[in-house]
Amino acid sequence: MLNLQMIYDARERIKNIIVDTPFSYAPNLSKLTDCEIYLKKENLQITGAFKIRGAYNKIASLSDTQKASGVVAASAGNHAQGVALSASKFNIKAVIIMPESTPLTKVNGVKGFGAEVILAGTNYDEAYAYAKEYAEKNSLTFVHPFEDDEVMAGQGTLALDILDSCQNVEAIVIPVGGGGLISGMALAIKEINPNIKIIGVGASGAPALKNSFSLKKAVDSKSVRTIADGIAVRDTSEVTLSLILKYVDEFISVDDEEIASAILFLLENQKLVVEGAGAVGVAALLHKKLEHLKGKKVAVVLSGGNMDVTLLSVIIEKGLLKSGRKMNVTVTLIDKPGSLHRFTEIIEELNANIVHISYDRTSISLDYGDAHVTVHMETKGKEHQIKIRKTLKNEGYLRD
Repeated sequence: MLNLQMIYDARERIKNIIVDTPFSYAPNLSKLTDCEIYLKKENLQITGAFKIRGAYNKIASLSDTQKASGVVAASAGNHAQGVALSASKFNIKAVIIMPESTPLTKVNGVKGFGAEVILAGTNYDEAYAYAKEYAEKNSLTFVHPFEDDEVMAGQGTLALDILDSCQNVEAIVIPVGGGGLISGMALAIKEINPNIKIIGVGASGAPALKNSFSLKKAVDSKSVRTIADGIAVRDTSEVTLSLILKYVDEFISVDDEEIASAILFLLENQKLVVEGAGAVGVAALLHKKLEHLKGKKVAVVLSGGNMDVTLLSVIIEKGLLKSGRKMNVTVTLIDKPGSLHRFTEIIEELNANIVHISYDRTSISLDYGDAHVTVHMETKGKEHQIKIRKTLKNEGYLRD
């Protein structure tokens, strides 16, 4: 059974492997939330996430016989890299089962650490079932991403780091997926200082553990859908739930819009690339779901930074549109020389910057002799956009 001494032992095992990630004051976030906010930047950890802590501790604690046989894990993300790298440090065999839909970049990332990758199943749950069967058939040790005492002990070392850096912290905000991170951290924190508040934050699109926390019994979700793939866990673990019910004070959730805005905030204001799962704590603060923490010293765990660049580009684009720094306008012009020139002149006079323009005169919705022009432009906020729309309306380009 997990205990505080196991977490101290884990810290000794992993101390020469992990990065001592920064624990830094966040002035902009503190000002916005009326709190004293510190960020634990596990997005800068080796492999880009905290998962290396638990994976390495688990593999380091195996017997010589188990190490000789090798390990297997099911994951499409951070746990996969943690297990692969940890196994390479001991020069033992590692097999990672990943869903067939896993992006090639993630597959290659795991292979880069020397692990064998097998693609099986259409989703994580099918890959997990295959991995359990594979481990039994091939006499390999299965390394669970969260439902394991040694894994949770490794994750709990993050709490010791925070307490060493900030002994008078009053609350710690922790991302929650399967519950391994918050279980290990909460046990360590409450055993050392029971007055510190522990707040878990999950994704509303993966509600199983939050619902279980509220009902005080394990309930599963029928499906999950969230951009925070690192915490997109469908089923509740009885093991982690029991520890969460014992040690965690509060459990809240944030939706994808809130997560996306937090990712963009961290990128712009903290110069940090943080994945969806790692940004949920900041999302909760930015969207005023932790108002009762005003005036307190708060630590927020940024659990990982392995952000899919395609998704990141979508988040940035949508964020620019929502904040008034980009706008798209479609107008109908007479398809003759000079029409487009005059339209772009007006945009120039309004001090907006055109970044893309498309011209369509074949749409069946158009009258003969007309053309649709769609302009994507950079703007200087919502007031600037109101001025642009008003001018275009006065010039006859836009209708009510």
